[in-house]
Amino acid sequence: MSCTRKTLHDHPFNLWKFLVSPTIKAIDVFSLTIQFTLALCSVTSISLILYFAFSNYSHLPQLHINRVTNFNQNGSVSIEGHEQTNISHILFGIAGSVKSWNKRRNYTELWWKPNVTRGFVWFDEKPFPNMTWTETVPPYKVSEDTSRFKYSCWYGSRSAVRIARIVKESFQLGLPNVRWFVMGDDDTVFFNDNLVSVLAKYDHNQMYYIGGNSESVEQDVIHSYTMAYGGGGFAISYPLAAELVKILDGCIDRYDKFYGSDQKIQGCLSEIGVPVTKELGFHQLDIRGSPYGLLAAHPLAPLVSLHHFDYFESIFPNLTQIDSVEKLVSGYEVDPSRILQQSFCYDLNRNWSVSVSWGYTVQFYPFLVTAKKLETAVGTFQTWRSWDTGPFTFNTQPISSDMCERPVVFMLDRVESVGGGKTLTGYKRYNMGKEEKDCPRCNYTAVAVQFFNVSAPKFNPDLWNKAPRRQCCEIINGTDGADTVVHVQIRGCKRFESVTPQ
Repeated sequence: MSCTRKTLHDHPFNLWKFLVSPTIKAIDVFSLTIQFTLALCSVTSISLILYFAFSNYSHLPQLHINRVTNFNQNGSVSIEGHEQTNISHILFGIAGSVKSWNKRRNYTELWWKPNVTRGFVWFDEKPFPNMTWTETVPPYKVSEDTSRFKYSCWYGSRSAVRIARIVKESFQLGLPNVRWFVMGDDDTVFFNDNLVSVLAKYDHNQMYYIGGNSESVEQDVIHSYTMAYGGGGFAISYPLAAELVKILDGCIDRYDKFYGSDQKIQGCLSEIGVPVTKELGFHQLDIRGSPYGLLAAHPLAPLVSLHHFDYFESIFPNLTQIDSVEKLVSGYEVDPSRILQQSFCYDLNRNWSVSVSWGYTVQFYPFLVTAKKLETAVGTFQTWRSWDTGPFTFNTQPISSDMCERPVVFMLDRVESVGGGKTLTGYKRYNMGKEEKDCPRCNYTAVAVQFFNVSAPKFNPDLWNKAPRRQCCEIINGTDGADTVVHVQIRGCKRFESVTPQ
């Protein structure tokens, strides 16, 4: 008796017939055994599907979502309990020079926190014997000799090679519990709480390269749009650093014509295939002149870094640059996430428009101004290389030649916590009398406002993980035109609220 080979899906009950037949050949037995196994798997699969469909999912084995993969310092993989990224997971590598350190250390002292921040300032040579070292600045290390590397950019400096290798030398220290390597210059001021907020959004187990471009288009055209500029600082996750150090020395020679260290780093990362992830809070500040217009219209993003203080005017008029930065930091320390964040509000009874850049300035217009105009930076600054009015990588508007179209400017005077998770900042009128002299219109001369008091709840950093939205504000004092102090309350916007002046 010969049997035609068919699957059990075609004849689900023929198996018993084959099993009792004495004339079944060995090959048919083998075939049927396979068919039976397949059928059994099919039945098992169906049973599992029905189980999952009709069972309460809470009885199923739970995924260990609190477990994450980490790379050990030797490059191997380990599993450990998840911990939110914090400042202890960051290792700073600061590019410094012995000759400029005594001047620039003042900037580093504003953000370095002894026994909290980790990292080193990397020097080009051993510090001079008369140089003192305190805990208010990072400990130092001396970079390795880089004379063996090629460098052929005729208008640059060989120091770019040494600085590019800081990330490798930092990695080779083998320090434990490092998730991010953050590079910066000795005149970069980091705002650590906001840096942590930004980096915590990303999975440090993946390969990330995070930073920002230059503000001046001419710089981006000359150097690159696809790199994070080193003065503004950039962050490299541990897994990416582990790959980068393998090829760094070779690609430094391959990119010997590149001008800067940050350009060389990006060239190496392009070989790995990792693009820059741009965050608007990293500020290279490739500008000249006054930074006021840029800081008064800061993008809706946490302030992470500022750079190049010795190349533009003081942030606060009538103060030295270091005192200005210290004053800005004083506001940041009271409410880190809110620093420089803009809010707009109107007083429709008096036709007033107010823009608050929290912790820095208030711009007051005694007439109605659209939100689009209020959010656009006023061009108080010029481009880095040509000292021109643009272009920049963000929208700007020229300073009006008509004094009557300019705002009355108020600068930060004081900042304090007032309990209940709230803050109070005061802003004092700057350059009093100029508007009255150059603009005789009554809407300026009749305004006696000399101070703005701004109250606000402390900004919840978790809001940075949600869809971005500028917060609202309202003028809460009376309608007496003779008021010398205006009170403003910042708050979250209501669901369907807009700041459209009616």
